[in-house]
Amino acid sequence: MQIFNQLKKIDLILGSQSPRRKALLQDAGFRFTTQVIPTLENFPSNLAPEEIAEFLCRQKAEPFRNQLQENNLLITADTIVVKDKQILNKASDEKEAFEMLSMLNGTHHNVITGVCLSSQGQSECFHETTKVFFHTLTREEINWYIQNYKPFDKAGAYGIQEWIGMIGVKKIEGCFYNVMGLPVAALFRHMKTFLQKHFS
Repeated sequence: MQIFNQLKKIDLILGSQSPRRKALLQDAGFRFTTQVIPTLENFPSNLAPEEIAEFLCRQKAEPFRNQLQENNLLITADTIVVKDKQILNKASDEKEAFEMLSMLNGTHHNVITGVCLSSQGQSECFHETTKVFFHTLTREEINWYIQNYKPFDKAGAYGIQEWIGMIGVKKIEGCFYNVMGLPVAALFRHMKTFLQKHFS
């Protein structure tokens, strides 16, 4: 396949320590290395949610700017959960996780992932949005999930691939893998275009 033939000559770098993003990229057939340069996840308060996701993934790519070689292609990503225009970041403890999941309980919210593709001197960002609908869960069910899965490294305090996603998600509209942290289909399409424009 052309995209994989092109990538044989390119060092693909995933700028993320997320085990879910790493697994998704591997399952999609890509060979890559991982490298992370810690950055602050702050953003201007006047941005729309879609702009926030793209701002954050671009911010993660910024420290790599002067390090990328001619044959490097960097992928950075950031996923946010949005409920009624409120951004739900990672929960700091069980109390905060319970508050977040109670907000999502029995209703719907948006999961937005921003992705930035960067090469030497070039970068392009895009975002993907998925709407997630939750069944109504009991306090006991929410607490059981939090205590057993410790979802403190996840935006919105849940992982759709975990127990709560299996029994608590009523339906989704959009890309399932986007909710896991990487919109694989959109990434594949954007990578093909990026490679054609900047590596042909």
